[in-house]
Amino acid sequence: QVQLVESGGGLVQAGGSLRLSCAASGPTYSTYHMYWLRQAPGKEREFVAVISRIGPTTRYADSVNGRFTISRDNAERTVYLEMNKLKPEDTAVYYCAASSKWSASGGIEYDYWGQGTQVTVSL
Repeated sequence: QVQLVESGGGLVQAGGSLRLSCAASGPTYSTYHMYWLRQAPGKEREFVAVISRIGPTTRYADSVNGRFTISRDNAERTVYLEMNKLKPEDTAVYYCAASSKWSASGGIEYDYWGQGTQVTVSL
């Protein structure tokens, strides 16, 4: 079992930055690829980024590539999403997820989910 708890969301102006954290518990955390996904109001949940079990392999959605950075600290059992140059269209609930499967674009079954953290980007 893996439990995931996101934090770090909030309200930020366009062009600003936020760092999301996903704290994981459970002895098997490091065996999972870790994902960030997001869901905006009225839209389907979408893939944002993924990092491999031990890093450093990462992949990003085109919409965030070059602005967001995913990382993980397996010793601290934490996954991060550094978000820079935020845009209003980045407004969404951001979820951390774990999967034994690798996908560079999402669209897979995830084994565990966090509860989500709200990110709101204002003009």
